[in-house]
Order: sequence, then C-alpha cells, then structure tokens
Amino acid sequence: MMTRPVPAPVLEIYPEYEAIIGIEVHVQLTTKSKIFCTSPHHVSKEPNTDICSICAGYPGSLPVLNEVVVDYAIRAGLATNCTISQESLFDRKHYFYPDLPKNYQITQQFKPICTKGYVPIRLSDGSTKKINLTRIHMEEDAGKNIHSGISKESFVDLNRAGTPLLEIVSEPEISNAQEAKSYLKTLRSIVQYLGICTGNMEEGAFRADTNISVRKRGATELGTRVELKNINSFKFISDAIEYELKRQIERVEDGKTIQQETRLWDSKIGATFAMRSKEEAADYRYFNDPDLPIVKVDNEWIEAVRKELPELPHAKFERFTTKEGLSAYEADILVEDLDLANYFDEAHKISTSKQIINWILRDLLGYVKENNVSLKECNVTPQKLAIIIEMLESGKINNHAAKEVFILVAQTGGEPADIVKEKGLEQIGSVDELDVIIKQIVDENPDSVAAYKQGKDRLFGFFVGQAMKKTQGKGDPKVIQTLLKKHLA
Repeated sequence: MMTRPVPAPVLEIYPEYEAIIGIEVHVQLTTKSKIFCTSPHHVSKEPNTDICSICAGYPGSLPVLNEVVVDYAIRAGLATNCTISQESLFDRKHYFYPDLPKNYQITQQFKPICTKGYVPIRLSDGSTKKINLTRIHMEEDAGKNIHSGISKESFVDLNRAGTPLLEIVSEPEISNAQEAKSYLKTLRSIVQYLGICTGNMEEGAFRADTNISVRKRGATELGTRVELKNINSFKFISDAIEYELKRQIERVEDGKTIQQETRLWDSKIGATFAMRSKEEAADYRYFNDPDLPIVKVDNEWIEAVRKELPELPHAKFERFTTKEGLSAYEADILVEDLDLANYFDEAHKISTSKQIINWILRDLLGYVKENNVSLKECNVTPQKLAIIIEMLESGKINNHAAKEVFILVAQTGGEPADIVKEKGLEQIGSVDELDVIIKQIVDENPDSVAAYKQGKDRLFGFFVGQAMKKTQGKGDPKVIQTLLKKHLA
C-alpha cells in the first residue's frame, strides 16, 4: 500500500513570509463547585440540572468567589513562571448569547491574577524556546447551545454556565504550526500535572483559540489577524494553522485583503470557513464588576501553594534523560502522559533495569491499546512488571517465558512468581542438564552437523530451535548457544 507524501510546511514553500501566532487557551478547572456559586461542577447528562439562581443569571442574585479557583490560578501562575498579582479585580464583559442569561461574562480584563510568565517548549531539533505569556486570568464559562438538525430548533443547557476557567494568553511569539502544537501539548501537560484540569479536549476542558497573521520577513507592521476557534485536537489545530497560513499568504500574493474575522475548522474537507467578524475589546463595554470585591493574595498564600507544586513536565523530562538515562524520544512519550510517567517511576523504584522502558513502551502500551483498557485498569502493575523483569534478568525465566507471564498477569491479575511456579516456566540453566540435551541433538542430526561444519552457518539456528523445543522453551538461550558451539566445533 502506497502512503501519501507528507506536504512540506507552508513556510518552507513561501520562505519570504513569516507567521505571527498567539494562542488563548481556556482551561476548565476541576473544582467541585462553580466559580461564583455552590452549584456542582461535573459533566452531567441531564440538561439544566446543575444550576442555581446565580449561574442562571436571575436578577438580584449575587456571585461569591470560589476560593479554590484562586488557589488553582496561583498554582498555574507559579508553574508557568508568572508574577502573581497581590491585588486583582473582576470585570463584566458584555455580550448577548442565549447561553449567557445575564448578558455579561465575569472575567478579569484590566487586573488579572497572573502576568508576565513563560512556557519552555522543546523544538524538533532538541533545542528549547520560551513562549512568553501576557497573562492568566480567571473567568466563568457560558452555557451550551444545542441545535437540532431535525426540528430546526435550538435548546439551551446552562449546566456549563459558571464553570470556572483560566484563560492563558500567550504573546504572539509562536512561529509555525509545529511550535503551536508543542506549546499546547506542554501547557496541557502542566495543568494535568498540577491536577487542576483533566485536559480532555473532546469535552472542551482544554480548548484553544489561535490568532494568526502573516507578513513579509523583515516587515515591522503586523498583518491582519484571523482567529481560529473551537478546534479539539492537536492534529486539527496544526492542520488548521497550515491551511490558514497558506490561505492568507496566497491572498496577499494575489493582492487581496485579509478580513479580520473568526473562522472555524472543518476537518472533513480540511479547510477553515468564516464564522463572524472579529470583535474588538471596545465592543464588549468592559467595566469593573461592582458585586465582587478585590482579590487579595499575600506572600504567605503564594509560598504555601509553591510548596505543594509537583515535579513539572520540563523538570521530569530533564530527570528522565539525565539521571535515568532515557532517550529524548522515550522521555517525551512518558512525560506527555502523567499516568505513564508515574508508572515508570513506580517500576523504577523496584528495579533499575534498562529493560523497564522497553517493556513499558512495547508490551504494556501494546496490551492496553489492543485490549482497550486504561493504564490504571491494567492488571500488570508497576510492581508486577518490575518483578517479571527481575526474574528475567536473574535467569529464573527466559524472554519467551517472561512474555507469557506478562500476558497471564494481564489476563488474571495473578502474581508473577506464582504463575511461573504453576506453569513450570522456570528456565533450565544447569550446564550439566543442558549438556545432555545438546549431545542428544547433535547425535540425532549427523547430516545437519556435517552440513554446518562445511560452512552452512544458518543451520546453527536449527540446532538452537531443537534445543528450545526439547526444553519446552525453558532452556537458557545463552547456555544453549555456548554448548552448541562447543559440540559443533
């Protein structure tokens, strides 16, 4: 089957142009209740069941700030090297949508809680680039409109209204689709490591609005920016950026203007299309929310949060590659999945074998993918995998038996040592015992022995296979090969 060639990045085709990309990421926080009321915050199947007078926008209802949201915002700010504002304010952002009953969103436009941070990302050549952040601010989410294609009706579900969000705004310093993808992956890992967001893009818990413009290299004036909204996968975001760069460059080349607008991505046809003209800040008529007081954060609070910060993705990558001796490729796979990284660490506490990473990336990931189970559901715990590898390295079982034990543990949840004993999988490592078997094989195959001695070296594999067959796969391959070379010499 022929594979389609991967197209070259747009900016390689048009090297005289450069991209200016900034990204606004909305991070849905994993608090138990909403940001300004006590309504529960969780994914609910029944519409309009997790609401109250505050998140439903009833006249006269007053918001009360959830302290945990502030705690999570400080956590995110420290993890992204931000300055934490000791005083911040909430503002009203006015716009009308059916899913925003009070006709304004509570956000932080003028005095956000975090400013001037950065996120280090790894580039394809192994180098690191810092993507500076403008701000991180707290705000509430709107509800959700549901449109029926059959009845042509629209319904409003307010369960999501009042869900706590952090908006993380980067400086326009991202240069291409690959950097955008790396930045978003890194940022998602950070909020997952912090335990403040699930990072689930399909459910909208982590979503990005990407602002893109192009200009000739060396130009000082920015091009007209276009916003891409509501794209729920890293691949689609990368594809959409590539498409949009090509669309904008070709319009400039043709002497056409670029409209400042919001566009959506259609993954089926691989193209963006216009959604609406882009609003400016003045369109929202921001002003300070009179119902919410100043948020004051003292140094004691900041330091208490700092002490609770976990090892973050960048630090974990450095530890894996320097202290644990993993390759950048291996470390990248682990760091991107916190559960997988923790699995490796737990197994590594028991066994420092270099084989652990191979078994995790090959056998463990292969099994969970093939059987559609999560890492936490898999019966092969880090402890059991480490025991299997230790039995293999000590010579108690061989590689064939180790794979059999792995599958049986995965299927039954049994203990590796018990399975080895019950199935009689212990390796035959005795030289005397194997020597008898090797002599027997040599005596039974005189023609093959003669052919081997005449230069048919490939027959050596035949003799190894015969030995493994007679030992029912329990012979030590290294001892078998040593004895065969002696008796065939």
